[in-house]
Amino acid sequence: MQIKTMQAAILVEQNKPLVIDEVQLPDRLEYGQVLVKVHYSGICGSQLGEISGVKGPDAYLPHLLGHEASGVVLEVGEGVASVQPEDHVVLHWKKGQGIEARPPRYQWQGKPLNAGFITTFNEYAIISENRLTAFSKEFPMRLAPLFGCAVTTGIGVVTNNANLKLGESIVVMGAGGVGLNVIQGAALHNAYPIIAIDLFDNRLELAKQLGATHTINSRSRKDWQDQVRNILEDKGVDVFVDNTGNPEMIAEGWKLTQNKGRTILVGVPAKGKEAQLYTLPLHFGKIITGSHGGNGDPSEDIPRYMLLCKLGKLNLSNLITETYNLSEINQAIEQIKNGSLSGRCVIEFVPE
Repeated sequence: MQIKTMQAAILVEQNKPLVIDEVQLPDRLEYGQVLVKVHYSGICGSQLGEISGVKGPDAYLPHLLGHEASGVVLEVGEGVASVQPEDHVVLHWKKGQGIEARPPRYQWQGKPLNAGFITTFNEYAIISENRLTAFSKEFPMRLAPLFGCAVTTGIGVVTNNANLKLGESIVVMGAGGVGLNVIQGAALHNAYPIIAIDLFDNRLELAKQLGATHTINSRSRKDWQDQVRNILEDKGVDVFVDNTGNPEMIAEGWKLTQNKGRTILVGVPAKGKEAQLYTLPLHFGKIITGSHGGNGDPSEDIPRYMLLCKLGKLNLSNLITETYNLSEINQAIEQIKNGSLSGRCVIEFVPE
């Protein structure tokens, strides 16, 4: 294989900064694997959860991170048929078409370094074929990572999980990368009202640009539930989407959902944290369900969503508000945590 080493951000210890260091690649690609030169990688809330250990102790340390990116195929392993060298590809965590290959065998400081079917906080990546979708070379590389998770999850939540109908109301709790795309998806479905709730005004301003008809800062307005009821004229919301994983917010969202409505859970509570719900409405048509990345198929969804961008129906340029180098990844992570970033940020490996 032509590439022997790369720079990568490594999770060595939970709740500690990532370590930037040189990683050794294996000598050859195995069946179903693809070598990609990463151009841009997004940072998702899932990686923040891995770093902070929301699901408990990490049994796979040290390991690489990242699950949404764009890049160019350099080499393909035996059996790969859906992509070829020089293809521009989206790297996504959900399974698409193709082979599910064995995870790559990287080395760091002479010892094995764990990685899954996809990692993106690295200059190069050996990816399972079914985590790649090719796209037109005319589409901007800088925007393409958002199709690896944020866009496909957000719109999938609206379309597949909520089955949002024309004119239905929706509340989106948490206006981060996924939440902003839930809002865009709701606007595409002509929902009304589209109520965005977040702790940070900068995110709420961006939510307005992407289709929110009403915004509420739940930090400054402790009576945010009453604000929602006033907007809805005490009718209850048709769809409540929680992106926070906060058990209290999940419980409040369930209460605000009308009797035939749907509560959709995108965020996952930390291990040991439980939401308490009054379940009687379940017997009369009220629904609560979890979303698994929008429950879509990236191989089918990504081409359709890219067409929507080309037609001006989806706004991705406003979603990316900062660009960092790999050496600045810990700074980027901290700014996501403290809310100073209004939208998505990307790590730039190859400038356009």
